[in-house]
Amino acid sequence: MRALKFIYPLLLLWVSCPASASELVGVAVKYANVGQEYVFDGVVEAVNEATLSAQTTGRVVEVLFDVDDFVNQGDIVVRLRDTQQQANLNKAEAAMSEARVRLQHADTEFTRTSSIYERKLISRAQFDAAKTELNAARARLAAAQAELERAREEVERTIIRAPYAGIVVERFIEVGEIAQPGSPVMRGVGLNQLRLSINVPQRLINAVRKLDEATVILETSEGERLIPAGNLTFFPYADKRSRTFKVRVDLPENIEGLFPGMFVKVAFVTAENMQLLVPQKSIVQRSEVSGVYVISATGKVSFRYIRPGKILHDGNRVVLAGLREGETVAVVPLEAVTLLKAGSSTNE
Repeated sequence: MRALKFIYPLLLLWVSCPASASELVGVAVKYANVGQEYVFDGVVEAVNEATLSAQTTGRVVEVLFDVDDFVNQGDIVVRLRDTQQQANLNKAEAAMSEARVRLQHADTEFTRTSSIYERKLISRAQFDAAKTELNAARARLAAAQAELERAREEVERTIIRAPYAGIVVERFIEVGEIAQPGSPVMRGVGLNQLRLSINVPQRLINAVRKLDEATVILETSEGERLIPAGNLTFFPYADKRSRTFKVRVDLPENIEGLFPGMFVKVAFVTAENMQLLVPQKSIVQRSEVSGVYVISATGKVSFRYIRPGKILHDGNRVVLAGLREGETVAVVPLEAVTLLKAGSSTNE
């Protein structure tokens, strides 16, 4: 029974392999436009990065987030003691209520005085006095309104909020400390809007400046992930030490798997030219050389040495020598090897 366990896999392999060259899956060698590609290392940056500071003097009574915490836009991150500010707000609200009552009384009095004045029962001076009192009441209400808004703003300044959603990366203050106007409390970065910073050598910057897009190459556990990106910003000066020009590339919003500080590859494609292409998976390696299995028009399979070029992101590879346009190569080299061992082919 143990011997049968080894026979079954062999039978399955024999059944799955092609019986002749005509059953091999082949692909035609063809020319295609291949761009001159330059790949550089890029650093992911957050477009939104800010240090939150206190806008008023006060003792810290609550710190609601810490380093590495995610914060939504508008969330309260720090509270300062607001006893004095709340007292001023209550006073301003009381003054506002009083000003409204005085205005209402002055308006009523002016209406009554106007009616009497029209009947010529009071003097012009009394009418003018009522009108002046009404204008003064309106002015007092406007002043009370302004004072109330200022008091509300003072209370709001004791609450420090996140200007956008992101991650807290630094914390500069603790509960019980005194915050002064302008003193930093936290630093955060946004994750929704990201960009790349790339240093391009001066010998290539003129070619890259003509472009309006780039391709971000993100390496994942499942292979390379290509992300198109646009809106390129070219800095007009070179770094004195490295002789490179800084280029910024804006990224689409909410890209999964990208975070500030990461290194990624960025490809810029310039001039295109015609080159022969074959699938990368059709190429096999023999010691120091590479080759493919060529299927002739008569169905004959032979191994051909080639000189491969660069690998493209679409799964193809440039062939610099060894093949001609129109020839057919086996897509699955293992199947071609089976036929070779059966003696139905030759080497070239």
